[in-house]
Amino acid sequence: MLLRTRNLLAAAILGACAISGANAADVNTAIDKGVSRVNNAQASQQKIDSIDNSIRATEREYRGVVKEVDGLNVYIEQLDKQLAAQDEELSSIADSIEKVTLVERQITPLMLKMIDSIDQFVKADVPFLKDERSERVDALKDLMGRSDVTVAEKYRKVMEAYQAEIDYGRTIESYRGNLDGREVDFLRVGRISLMYQTLDGNELGVWNQATGQFEAMDPTMKSKLNAGLRIAREQAAPDLIKAPVAAPQEAK
Repeated sequence: MLLRTRNLLAAAILGACAISGANAADVNTAIDKGVSRVNNAQASQQKIDSIDNSIRATEREYRGVVKEVDGLNVYIEQLDKQLAAQDEELSSIADSIEKVTLVERQITPLMLKMIDSIDQFVKADVPFLKDERSERVDALKDLMGRSDVTVAEKYRKVMEAYQAEIDYGRTIESYRGNLDGREVDFLRVGRISLMYQTLDGNELGVWNQATGQFEAMDPTMKSKLNAGLRIAREQAAPDLIKAPVAAPQEAK
């Protein structure tokens, strides 16, 4: 490239010198100066091209950064909305926790009163499943003192105990138990009658709520008692049965 440039300049200068009559030394000097100017011009153009390329690359990078910043701004705006929603949710949760704490302070004394009421009721009620029902009340009392059980779970257990007591009043049940050192079969008809029969069938009895003790039952009721036992054990189809009940008393 440099040789070609020099040849072109030499041809041009020789032509000019032929016209003006310049000598060879002047021609060489002129050629050298021309070549130097061309080289400088080429070097300058290369610098310009390099700077232009750098500017274009920087411009492309800038546009990429601007696009990325725009995307980040949209993302940040979305995060701000999420943070605002979370702040509202946290505020709502804090309010709920405060209300739950208030409810817990109010419901705990209520549950203690409910358990005490069940305890008193079991002691005053017809003495069927006495041990099982008393153990249920004791378990509730122990449960109330535990810190690893939630208030909701405690309340659920108390309500289960109430439901069990309610169910006793509308069901018939037969179970084997101990009475004065003897093993007998009990028949409970709701809460209106609690009867028993010794395993040999020779002794029948019924609970008298007024006197608070079992009394002998008329032997003629044996067939009725056995029929009730079979129904309670699901050995016979449900049917009407006769059972001794206490006479109603006038309320005072």
